[in-house]
Amino acid sequence: MEDIVIATNNKGKINDFKTIFKNDHVIGISELIQDFDVDEIGTTFEENARLKSEAAAQALNKRVIADDSGLEVFALNGEPGVYSARYAGLKKNDEDNIDKLLAKLENETNRRAQFVCVISMSVPGEETKTFRGTVSGEITRQRQGSHGFGYDSVFLVPNINKTMAELSDSEKSEISHRRKAIECLNHYLADEKHD
Repeated sequence: MEDIVIATNNKGKINDFKTIFKNDHVIGISELIQDFDVDEIGTTFEENARLKSEAAAQALNKRVIADDSGLEVFALNGEPGVYSARYAGLKKNDEDNIDKLLAKLENETNRRAQFVCVISMSVPGEETKTFRGTVSGEITRQRQGSHGFGYDSVFLVPNINKTMAELSDSEKSEISHRRKAIECLNHYLADEKHD
């Protein structure tokens, strides 16, 4: 099987993809292009995912997938949304992002939120396809758990009463927004084979 090239330098995301795809050969873009970076100027997850996958597919002249993902908090009108990684500033610090989020929600009782993942697949000369996955949850009042990355330690999954950071990689991969988006991608690829 051909390598699955992921247009990201984020080690946490690459680990998620490797866990979900299991035996398939997943490689991060940095193994093929040094210092790959795309300005995420889109206003939606779909737009940002497309920017990354299309730039990488053009540079490598092969099929590439990218994702844009983040946290949407309903009481904050969808913040941090596409700005999830740089919510507290351009240096992209997970702990600072969480501190800012918890401070904004300090007196808020509606703590419903969702993780969103949009995967974009680009192939040179073909139309880019996007696939969306979400997982619903609530924002805790303090960090719980030591696994994962990003907002995982404050994102409680109600039906299992654990934060994403309290789950093992394999447990998280079964329920995550990234898993759901990848399943949509896999259905599309399976249908493509049968056409």
